[in-house]
Amino acid sequence: MTDNILRQSQLITTYGPGAMIDLPDHSVIISGSGDWSYQGRERIEETRLVAKLQRILSVPSLSLWTPPRHEEGRGRSSPVRARIFPSWFIVKDSILSPHNFQWRRQRLVQWAHLHKYRFIDDDGKRKKVVPVRFVCGCRLGHIDDLDWRRLAHQGETTCTRPLWLEERGTGAGIGDIYVVCDCGKERSLYEASGPVGILGKCKGKRLWIGPYARERCGENYRLLVRTASNAYFTQTMSVISLPEYDAGLASRVAEHFDALESFDSMEMLEHFRKNARLNIAFDGIANKEVLNEYRRQKGGGEENDVTVKAAEFEVLSSGKSSIGENNARSRFYAETLPRESWDSEQKQVTSPIDKLVLVHRLREVVALLGFTRFEATTPNKDGELDLDVRRASLADEISWLPAIENRGEGVFLSFKSDQIQQWLSRPDVQGRGQQILKGYNLWAGQQSRSTDGFPGLPYIMLHSLSHMLMTAIALECGYPTNSLRERVYAGENGYGILIYTGSSDSDGTLGGLIETGRQLELHLQRALRDGSLCSNDPVCAEHSPDAALEGRSLLGAACHGCLLIAESSCEQRNNFLDRALVVPTIAEKDAAFFELPEF
Repeated sequence: MTDNILRQSQLITTYGPGAMIDLPDHSVIISGSGDWSYQGRERIEETRLVAKLQRILSVPSLSLWTPPRHEEGRGRSSPVRARIFPSWFIVKDSILSPHNFQWRRQRLVQWAHLHKYRFIDDDGKRKKVVPVRFVCGCRLGHIDDLDWRRLAHQGETTCTRPLWLEERGTGAGIGDIYVVCDCGKERSLYEASGPVGILGKCKGKRLWIGPYARERCGENYRLLVRTASNAYFTQTMSVISLPEYDAGLASRVAEHFDALESFDSMEMLEHFRKNARLNIAFDGIANKEVLNEYRRQKGGGEENDVTVKAAEFEVLSSGKSSIGENNARSRFYAETLPRESWDSEQKQVTSPIDKLVLVHRLREVVALLGFTRFEATTPNKDGELDLDVRRASLADEISWLPAIENRGEGVFLSFKSDQIQQWLSRPDVQGRGQQILKGYNLWAGQQSRSTDGFPGLPYIMLHSLSHMLMTAIALECGYPTNSLRERVYAGENGYGILIYTGSSDSDGTLGGLIETGRQLELHLQRALRDGSLCSNDPVCAEHSPDAALEGRSLLGAACHGCLLIAESSCEQRNNFLDRALVVPTIAEKDAAFFELPEF
């Protein structure tokens, strides 16, 4: 049913198992990964990501595969199946309500009463139908048809008379829509969207897996509009493929492997330099690099407690003139530019930046491991997913996950930790931080989230700067803003921003982003200048996160006129942004990390 509709990447990021899609005559829900065809798939190797996902899902083994490709030809069934949902439809032809000739009503009918996608009326006419817009579900991803009869009669009923959806206003608001039974009972859909419990308890239905698949659930059903943006949130995890190993170090470890193995445990291995021969052999190489390579050769992999972004930051900020291999087959290759090539003594705008790294070749692997409804869940500032987050499963038994590879290029900036710490110690910055923290605590209380997830001011500042830079760079790099993506690093290892682009449909990009990286100073000046004033000022600049205005408690001075970009480009779905932490605004001039450059 999904032939020629979805690309492989869309099955990971937008329309995975459990997502609803409108077709010309009906609507469907994408089936679970257990029903996907095994033909046309390709295995993706990414050990670091697989290890993380195994731990999150608590499964003994796991593999990553691309979604199956559709192969042209007659007689071939769709490689990704779908099921009819919802099973209720409305007749497209409307009639006047007998209660008020200004109201219009449409007949509610079920899939079982249709013949070849048409409803046969009492007069024998075949009438077109469309799927009803409203269903019900819960935050854990379960979904079901609305019990329209129960809703209209405000409880259980044996009435089988025809049902209607009646519009009683000039607009299309939910408060103007009523479900009406011919027996005279009726109810506004606005009531169903209000107090909890009106639609009943969730039955735990997992219709994407099968019509009878269900699990225990203690949530209340909530009214859900099929095409609304909160109907489906994929939960993905991604990593940047790093150089697998240093060939020179691997050779030394292999040569002295038996000597390293003589240190019985990992705790003892930390003291391998007590052996004079080993100390000389690994002179100038950090202990951690030696231990990680030893574990790799032994088959144990790297340390499990190394976060996704910590491993990436360590490689990107290593300070080496080049990282990885510069050949067509390599997954990762980057070079660190000498400071004199991108920094000038006359301008101080780049003084907080420690290194500029051009990533000529990178590979990002993105895996889908579940989804939610109503509320999105994203990886934390370290790129890790919370082990306690409940999500809807893609299949009854998980042995593989759908994933895609994006190949492209990027620019990485690392920042001087001492300058960020000095900025954090300023009273005005701390005062602004208290406002942002109050807003976060307010949001966390409304969403029943832990207040431990606050990413910190350095992350919010760098995240805001990243959005400003992406907007500025997009003017010249040859890629639109929605083709750029970000990774913000703000952990114990240090601070940095990676702006990159990638595509699953090609084997690389054209180098436009790399060239803009060589002109960092120019683009940074433009970003800071444009960020100091928003077209929505003073309203934008004066917004306080702790005011909870229109649900913007995770945003400071940030709106669609300045910082908000396509959610697919942002790693936090446009949350945790405040340009007042980056550059002076008309409402807050003393909390900025950068001074406004002179022109």
